[in-house]
Amino acid sequence: MAAAGSPQPNRPKAPKPAANKPLQVMQINRRDEQLRLEREATEARAEAEAAAEKARLLEERAGLAAPPRAPQRGSTSPSPVADEDSRFDMSGMEGMSMADLLGAPDDKPRKETRNEPRSVDDFDFDEEAFLAALDENAPVGTTGEVIKGTVIGLESDGVYIDVGGKAPGFMPKSEAGLGVILNFRERFPKGLEVEVLVTREQNADGMVTVSCRALELRKSWDKVKVMEKEGKVVQVIVNGFNRGGVTCDLEGLRGFIPRSQLQDGENHQELVGKTLGVAFVEVNSETRKLVLSEKRAAVAARFQDLEVGQLVEGQVAAVKPYGLFVDLGGISGLLHQSAITNGSLRSIREVFDQGDRVFALITELDPGRGRIGLNTALLEGPPGELLIEKDKVMAEATDRASRAQNMLKQQEQSAG
Repeated sequence: MAAAGSPQPNRPKAPKPAANKPLQVMQINRRDEQLRLEREATEARAEAEAAAEKARLLEERAGLAAPPRAPQRGSTSPSPVADEDSRFDMSGMEGMSMADLLGAPDDKPRKETRNEPRSVDDFDFDEEAFLAALDENAPVGTTGEVIKGTVIGLESDGVYIDVGGKAPGFMPKSEAGLGVILNFRERFPKGLEVEVLVTREQNADGMVTVSCRALELRKSWDKVKVMEKEGKVVQVIVNGFNRGGVTCDLEGLRGFIPRSQLQDGENHQELVGKTLGVAFVEVNSETRKLVLSEKRAAVAARFQDLEVGQLVEGQVAAVKPYGLFVDLGGISGLLHQSAITNGSLRSIREVFDQGDRVFALITELDPGRGRIGLNTALLEGPPGELLIEKDKVMAEATDRASRAQNMLKQQEQSAG
């Protein structure tokens, strides 16, 4: 046993850990990646060689290249990898069709054709047949157009009408006309020529939708507009009422008369079945509003009894700074201050005041706007006579009116 305090014998040291080596898995992955790349390269090379061989065969069949000769003995064989630019040169194939590339059935090379200009005579074109095909397939009728046709068939829901298209037009039973049609077959027998309005253009089958009712309504609105423009008074029969007024029928259109426009608006429900003379307040085909007035009819009827140059008698209803309003028995005429006298007028009341009786000539008549223009200056002899002898002028108004009317006619002839 060693003595105390003596150095202990040297013990062997623990071995150091070895350096980390790459894992075997990583080495395997690298080999797999390398094999995959080599396989893809081989496949790509095989595809390229197949494409080159296909191009060569096409060139041979097209007569663009001669088949390769077998190498002679002793000669140097071509490299396995041919010149890619020469093998894939497609410039000689421009302007060729697939038939040219594939060749004739007998495998003889076909003559190369280039793009050359061609004239119209080179085509087999029949102009008459082309125009006939266009006419046959042309659409018939646009929305809002009036066309004529012939009834060719009746069904429970409507009528088929030949309108000259590739398919007949169809008119629903509800569009057959205004009012109630009791016998549909008698109203539209086969062969009947009718005039209709196109309400819907042709569908995928080439069929258009037409209407007799819409056409009649359009004609009715046109008639009513003419009546309004002429200021006519028409007779209507009241066929209904509501809280605001009464309703009626005019040319197949629904008219409305407000209570404020009735002579007896308090008992308007009692007017059903009675005939009223009415004039026009509003005629609007777009909004389908037809508003009438019994009160305005009285004014319009009075206008029908008047004409330019006529002598009328009335009473001054109001004095305004610009003239007088004269009541002519239900309608008012305006006697403008410039038409009262040919003299120097300082105040309208110098000649006429409210309540005075007046004789005057009509110089303007506008039934549409309800305007009547009056004139008393034409009844004067010397200018300003009304300022001095008004009673004399009014007493001789009838005789003076004849002279003034002749003067007006001469002025019209001169102007014409």
